[in-house]
Amino acid sequence: MKTKSLHKRESDLANSSRQIEILSNGIFKNGELVTFKNKLTESNQFPLRPNKLEILQINLGYMCNQVCEHCHVDAGPDRKEIMTKETMLQCLEVIKSTHAHTLDLTGGAPEMNPSFRWFVEEATKVGIKDVIVRSNLTILRANKKYYDLPEFFKNHNIHIISSMPHWTKGKTDKQRGSGVFDNSITALQELNAIGFGVPNSNLKLDLVYNPSGAFLPGNQAAMEKDFKKSLMDDFGIHFNNLFAITNLPISRYLDYLIATDNYEDYMYALVEAYNPEAVKSLMCTNTISVSWDGFLYDCDFNQMLELKVNSEVKHISEYNEELLQNRNIITSQHCYGCTAGAGSSCQGNLIPE
Repeated sequence: MKTKSLHKRESDLANSSRQIEILSNGIFKNGELVTFKNKLTESNQFPLRPNKLEILQINLGYMCNQVCEHCHVDAGPDRKEIMTKETMLQCLEVIKSTHAHTLDLTGGAPEMNPSFRWFVEEATKVGIKDVIVRSNLTILRANKKYYDLPEFFKNHNIHIISSMPHWTKGKTDKQRGSGVFDNSITALQELNAIGFGVPNSNLKLDLVYNPSGAFLPGNQAAMEKDFKKSLMDDFGIHFNNLFAITNLPISRYLDYLIATDNYEDYMYALVEAYNPEAVKSLMCTNTISVSWDGFLYDCDFNQMLELKVNSEVKHISEYNEELLQNRNIITSQHCYGCTAGAGSSCQGNLIPE
């Protein structure tokens, strides 16, 4: 008899194959198929190749206390995929040998991995200069066992990057669920109280904005000003930077686009906004993404589509930086999301607006 987690895994693989097929159909413009590969070729940027590795992005598991509409990881409380300590040890061996300066921990809610704190402590011992934790904020209020996480983050000088769809309750709860806004505000106030994001502090607290509908994000700098003013005026909250991230047409968001009959219009918007200058700074060129089970991807978006790196090295246990640096990066139609307008990455815009 198959377990529930095995059924879920098979369902994910089937959905990934379905979504890849949808994306591979491309978009027709003036009777011609417009593919991302063709766009790269036109600007002499194909094949896309990696630069020096700077960031190791590790997904600690798909389990999360939230179920957000736009989540490209399909995370939620029912997800059981969790990185084991054995795989973490393999990651630590790679961290010791690589020249990457940043460790970017993602989920789901990465804090829900039972070995999360141990992994952070070990990683900070082996020369990583910047440890990023991508927190949904509400996990800090979800259970008593997480209440001391702000102090843990402070003690290890963690760079916190947190989801915050809007400075108003209605828009935030619509995208992320009832009660998320209030819990997020409380969490931000607690982080501010111990020094995160406040003036003259070295404790970094950044926020992430994703559009709630079938449209591209607005000007990042302008939105940051609005967020800072509103959160300060209404709640006395400080933060460092706002990252405006374009929703890529994969996973839940792709399902939403299709269900609402917005897929073609959204893809046309991405194609029309394509910016070859953004290609030069794509995160897949300086980042390796590691899945919860240790497999390697060019980015976490490719991870969700099961598009492993184009290399004989496929798993963290056989990591070889020289071979990986010699690969071609796998691209598809969803990559338009990272090259639209000022570009988009896990650190926001790729080029000045």
